[in-house]
This record gives sequence, structure tokens and C-alpha cells, in this order.
Amino acid sequence: MDWSAEQYLKFEDERTRPCAELLARVPGAVRRAVDLGCGPGNSTELVLARWPAARVTALDSAPGVEVVEADLAAWDDPGPFDLILANAVLQWVPDHARVFPALLDRLAPGGSLAVQVPDNLDEPSHRLMREVAADPRWAARIGDAAGLRTPRHPAEWYARLLHGRARLDIWRTTYFHPLAGTAGIVEWLKGTGLRPFLAPLGADDRAGYLAAYEAGLAAAYTALPDGTVLLPFPRLFIVATRPAA
Repeated sequence: MDWSAEQYLKFEDERTRPCAELLARVPGAVRRAVDLGCGPGNSTELVLARWPAARVTALDSAPGVEVVEADLAAWDDPGPFDLILANAVLQWVPDHARVFPALLDRLAPGGSLAVQVPDNLDEPSHRLMREVAADPRWAARIGDAAGLRTPRHPAEWYARLLHGRARLDIWRTTYFHPLAGTAGIVEWLKGTGLRPFLAPLGADDRAGYLAAYEAGLAAAYTALPDGTVLLPFPRLFIVATRPAA
């Protein structure tokens, strides 16, 4: 997984809102929880705000909670947990057919796996990353940066995978983020999606890549009269709750 906490927090309110809406759909009490890929801790703070007495483990770093530095794919705490939160992280973890059932197995009876993943690989913002990366000026150095993110699965795929194992609440929401023109879109994505494309490049090539990328954005997104651009950002949400004992 490749992301920048500092860049991410430039848009903290917008990025925190999906997690808040995800947690609002989690039923029942939570005594023990884990926040997978907690990043700067904004998602962990939301868990504690709703369940202040919960014992929370955070994978990454967050103040006031037990912190575990671990590769999520190799994390082996058996639980049981009343809540496993994976907010905007599992898109970087391969083999969802194995990972999702394995996470369910770590839930206590009545516990919930709450997942939110970006569902925007087909949006112009992400399609253009791949198209610009294929330019011969940068292709050899960038390589298969697009392959770092797990291929997208539709909601029905997850419903079939988890059918009979949990009570499912699945929905998809498209947020429209008002940003300061195409430069604002670039700033938004520098914290996450653009990083694997930019990391292999030197300063001059990085500037060239971003200029070509922003030119593509200008053709794909129409600005409002004040220069604001609305960035559509689809996200897929899943709350899978194990039956109570």
C-alpha cells in the first residue's frame, strides 16, 4: 500500500465522511475492535467516538490506542472482534476471495466486518493515470504501477462470496467533491492513487507526467463558472455481520 498521510489530511473532512457513514450502519455494541490500515487515525477516532469504552487496536499509528505495525496481509491476531474496520485499505490487498472470509472468521458472534473501498478505477481521474503512464517517455520507469491496486469486484461478487456466512448490508455511493480546478484533482490524488505512478520518476519526469495528466483532466472535467471542478468519487460499502450465538 502506498499513500501519504500529510497529503491525505489536506482533505480530511471529505475523506472521513465515508467512514462515518460506514460506521453508522454497524449494529450492536462494540467491546473490542481493530482498525486495519488506520493511517493518521481519523477512522480510529470515529470508532472511539461511537463506542468510547471499546478496546481498539490500530494497524498503522494512532494516538491513545494500541498500535500494531504489521503488514495487513500477514496480520494474524485471531480475535475475536466485535468490529473489524477496513476503511479505504483493502483495495491494496490481493486475494479478496481468501481475505474476506478469513476476516469474518475473526469476528465474535454478532460482530461486524465494515469495509469501504474506492470504486473509481473506471473514472477519468484513474483511467488517465494509466494512459499517461503508457507514454514512452515514462512507461519503462513506471512499469506496472496500476497493478499495485487489487482488481475491482462488483457488489454482487462480494454478496456471493459472503452469502450464508453473514448478514449483508451492501451499498455504493458516489460523492461529488468540489475541488479547485484540475490542480485540485491532482492534489487530491497525490495522497493515494498517483503515488505509485510518481514514485519511480525523477523530479523532471514527475513534473512532465503531472503536466500531461492535468492536461487530460482539463479535457475530461468541465469547470463551474468559478473554476471549481466536481470530482465524482464512487465508493463501495460492505457491512457483514455474523449471526449472534
